[in-house]
Amino acid sequence: MSRPHLLFLCHRIPYPPNKGDKIRSWHLLRYLQGHYRVHLGAFVDDPADWVHREFLAEGCESLYLRPLNPRTARLRSLQGLFDGRPLTLAYYRDRGMAAWVRGTLARRPVETVFVFSSAMAQYVPEAAPIRHRVIDFVDVDSDKWRQYAARLPWYSAWVYRREARRLEAFDKAVARAFDLSLLVSAQEADLFRGLFGDDPPAIEALVNGVDTDFFAPDPLRPSPYPPGERAVVFTGAMDYWPNVDAVVWFAREIWPRICAACPECRFHILGGRPTETVRALVDARIRVQGAVPDMRPWLQGAAVVVAPMRIARGIQNKVLEGMAMARPVVTTAKGLEGIAARPRREILVADSADGFAAAVLEALGEGGEALGRRAREYVCRQHTWEANLAALGRFLQR
Repeated sequence: MSRPHLLFLCHRIPYPPNKGDKIRSWHLLRYLQGHYRVHLGAFVDDPADWVHREFLAEGCESLYLRPLNPRTARLRSLQGLFDGRPLTLAYYRDRGMAAWVRGTLARRPVETVFVFSSAMAQYVPEAAPIRHRVIDFVDVDSDKWRQYAARLPWYSAWVYRREARRLEAFDKAVARAFDLSLLVSAQEADLFRGLFGDDPPAIEALVNGVDTDFFAPDPLRPSPYPPGERAVVFTGAMDYWPNVDAVVWFAREIWPRICAACPECRFHILGGRPTETVRALVDARIRVQGAVPDMRPWLQGAAVVVAPMRIARGIQNKVLEGMAMARPVVTTAKGLEGIAARPRREILVADSADGFAAAVLEALGEGGEALGRRAREYVCRQHTWEANLAALGRFLQR
């Protein structure tokens, strides 16, 4: 029997899986390619990602990629202030993408549309004869905009509060128009469901996994750190505000307390496109490594992995990957959302600067290695992609 056609729309090219949203979209795409003839439409906001075009095309029935310049898109998003729509929609508005979607739906017998990120829902015509419409919101982004607003001065916070209101209204309308909405955790699904009162649409949680064969300790893997150094590591895209906020808070408020007790410690910040604010943190004991070709040696060689998130929604892949590498991980309550690891058994959790510093020093102690082993055991039990994507298959069949 011929596989049915599926249109997959994604706000960012889903390869390589080197940041949170791309990790999830890549695994979803791979799963769907095993069951459908996939037509993939996505934006490319990093010129380095164009080299993966041919690789992606091999697994797709058709592929359409559009360049997206973040600076130009930010200027375009300001149109939303005048037409009443969310800025996020204007950011991703593109005539070429709209024309390709219309043409694909006209020429191909597409039965299912799978939208990754609510901004891409604007390209799905309401009147199109599609049997199944599924959207992966991933996180409740409107709540993230509210968190941003709470940390900004009044003269800019109003824009973020406005975006939170407009995006929430748009997302609710999309969820009503689609057959199924997916969120990255049970907590996110409950939060989104609560926006609808007593009559929510179909909403399910599809939890992120980790490739535990790839993210696995290897005794033959060399460490990138000099002998005798106790490395404390943060990983993540370093042009993403929640990550920037996390490392700045850690470096300024927490790190001095750790240094006083552990002179051999060094703090390493790993991730692409570090902002000026992040680069300004560099000193004798703080290193901004930027993007690295393989994160695993840096994680495996770390004494402790930290995720001091103060702004967060969904699941932090950085936490799961650190745990998968059998490293002791210290995070905040927000960093632990969506992850059922037990505090003090498989992970350490603290929200104050004093408490976080104490937790890092505890992880640097004798019990850190055992904590890391239990962390990996938890991830291998609860966060394999194979098991979690099986739920997607059940959702689509239903």
